[in-house]
Amino acid sequence: MKTFSNVPDLSADTLQRYSLHGETMGTRYSAVFYAAAGLDEACVNARLFAAVDAVDRQMSNWKPDSDLNRLNSAPENEWLTMPKELFTVLETALLVSRQSQGAFDIGVGSMVQAWGFGPGKGHTDTHQINSLRSNVHRPATNVLELAPERLQARKRAAITLDLSGIAKGYGVDQLGRCLERLGITCYLVGIDGEVRARGMKPDGNPWSVAIEKPVRHIREVMGVMTLSDAAIATSGDYRHWVEHEGKSYTHTMNSALQEPVSNRLAAVSVVASNCMLADAWATALLVLGEEAGVKMAQERGMDAVFVLHDKDGFKDIAIADGKIEQ
Repeated sequence: MKTFSNVPDLSADTLQRYSLHGETMGTRYSAVFYAAAGLDEACVNARLFAAVDAVDRQMSNWKPDSDLNRLNSAPENEWLTMPKELFTVLETALLVSRQSQGAFDIGVGSMVQAWGFGPGKGHTDTHQINSLRSNVHRPATNVLELAPERLQARKRAAITLDLSGIAKGYGVDQLGRCLERLGITCYLVGIDGEVRARGMKPDGNPWSVAIEKPVRHIREVMGVMTLSDAAIATSGDYRHWVEHEGKSYTHTMNSALQEPVSNRLAAVSVVASNCMLADAWATALLVLGEEAGVKMAQERGMDAVFVLHDKDGFKDIAIADGKIEQ
């Protein structure tokens, strides 16, 4: 097995393009990068898989023995020690929740399950939906307590946490960190539609990332964005949905209403310094909607693209450094 310490500086004409991929989190990961010729691709891909598999094993709601489900099933007020990676994601999730005025909430696991998007039955449960609506929802920020000095967490009340709006983005970041540990600093990594780029390609151009048109059943490019030392994530209503009582519902939950998001937004893409933040904020802005979401993106100086359902199909609102582009 080859090692990758003391990787020398390489000029553009000595770099080779590599493209690796594999399965994770019910979808696929990919890594395109430039490095010296003769790299042991199988070894690198094994490390990439190990990086995202660790995230999946810690943070999946679908794996009964995941660390997240260990926390979900723990008694109230019992402190549990968390892996550092999971603790980082929990901390960031609560931070984004507070900053987004609760729009991003990881305490929606019961809602996700009731509406048929979680593990198990795969269809809506009307009884469970009505039961949830009859009770006041307590967001994760009010229930989950973290102790950073000892990497411990506890629940002060019953709650089912769901990290589907942030864990995939963190997994993308872990792919990038994996390559960087191997001395690779020119890459584009992704899991499904969440992407992180570092450096410029050897020809001096930034990486190009396709933005999908938010249409169900087909995959069509709506536009292309260039990235360098940044990440992009998209949340939308076009990938996962269910039909319930004659109406279509998306998988993203509005915890304040205890039901799936229902507004004019078809998709929101956010560019951030890392993919974990981009992922969480794309979800938050989708929940906030076309008015409050755009306002928050402006106030926070964000880079984002909002795609709205329109009578003629779609229209978009692009924001750069908090300013709407005309």
